[in-house]
Amino acid sequence: MDYQNPASPKKVHSTELALRFISGKYQGGEFPLTEGVPVVVGRSSDLDMVLVEEMVSRRHARIELVRGSVIVEDLGSTNGTFVNGERVEKAYLSEGDRLLIGTSILKLVAVEEPSGASRRSSQKGPFGRETTRQAPAQVGSAARMTGSLDEIPLPDLMQLFGTSKKTGTLLLHGEQVGQIHLRDGQIIHASIEGTNLAPLKAAYRMLQWTSGSFSLEPADPNVGAGLSLSAQAYLMEGIRQIDEYGALEPSLPPKHARLALKTPLTAPLSTLEQPQLEVLQACLNSADFQAALDRSARPDIDVARDVIDLMRRGYIEVAG
Repeated sequence: MDYQNPASPKKVHSTELALRFISGKYQGGEFPLTEGVPVVVGRSSDLDMVLVEEMVSRRHARIELVRGSVIVEDLGSTNGTFVNGERVEKAYLSEGDRLLIGTSILKLVAVEEPSGASRRSSQKGPFGRETTRQAPAQVGSAARMTGSLDEIPLPDLMQLFGTSKKTGTLLLHGEQVGQIHLRDGQIIHASIEGTNLAPLKAAYRMLQWTSGSFSLEPADPNVGAGLSLSAQAYLMEGIRQIDEYGALEPSLPPKHARLALKTPLTAPLSTLEQPQLEVLQACLNSADFQAALDRSARPDIDVARDVIDLMRRGYIEVAG
């Protein structure tokens, strides 16, 4: 396992620091940190921050603000403590860092200084009582991981889920509605509602969604393992494809443009290889370029390269 080196303290300059729940059962709640007052997190009811869920150990982790530096230490938990997707034994947190404990993702944030009456005192009390600024509607709800893609981008989520070996169905409401099925941190299937995209293609498409919401639901027993893709491999290949597609985009037709055979057709069809013939057919049989991308089983980046080549060589053009 990889552990973050806690050798160099990260001082956070702010009026007050808090751990904000940005996902999970307590989403919306905040737990202010007080200089020199340690916070022990776990399921046990006598701790400072009580997270009532099976994936949290009785004494899971310890968090403390010491001379402006926030330190988190795992207390030998079963399922681990993660900082920005990396499992740690002990680590320093910087403002904006994300901490995963159980199904809760907490973000270290700077908050406005509250009045003395509303500050968290040094008296120990479980999460959800007067010691915490909370979102009452969330407390007591079923333990499930939910949040905003604006707050936690899909690449960060997948890194967390891969490292922590999550099992379940990641439901995304972004540009469309999509599902990524996970088993022990591996992607086994993916789909986007209203499309017939191949699972791998659907997974890469969703990586481009930058806004919307997510929830990690129980695993669907009816979904077979059509894929076996690690989160790391998914992110590396997906981000590569997105970057390369972005570089080609100025040379591509608009997504809503209809593509037609160029007439008169002087370029010989016999010179085209089978994959290019399939892209040509997809373009001619689709209402627009986006539909052609959807129709082809090949990755979007490969289709894009072939469309540019077919246009350059005089096979297709944007219909007038």
